[in-house]
Amino acid sequence: MLTKTVDIQEAQTNLKELLSLALKGIEVVLTEGGIPLVRLAPIASPTKQRTAGLHAGAIWTSDDFDEPLPDEFWTGNL
Repeated sequence: MLTKTVDIQEAQTNLKELLSLALKGIEVVLTEGGIPLVRLAPIASPTKQRTAGLHAGAIWTSDDFDEPLPDEFWTGNL
């Protein structure tokens, strides 16, 4: 991934341009006095739609999964 480093003062005047770069996949690092503060990067979105039910029966849940845990569990005396 390409990276562009920008001082925070410059970033205030060029925010739209920096966001555009980030959306294109270029990492933008904002600095103050040469010290990196934050990173602008696009939020990854799923590349394909998920389909429910493809792995039916692959997992199971016990009948008592939502029952309260015994006192011994909380006191550490199991």
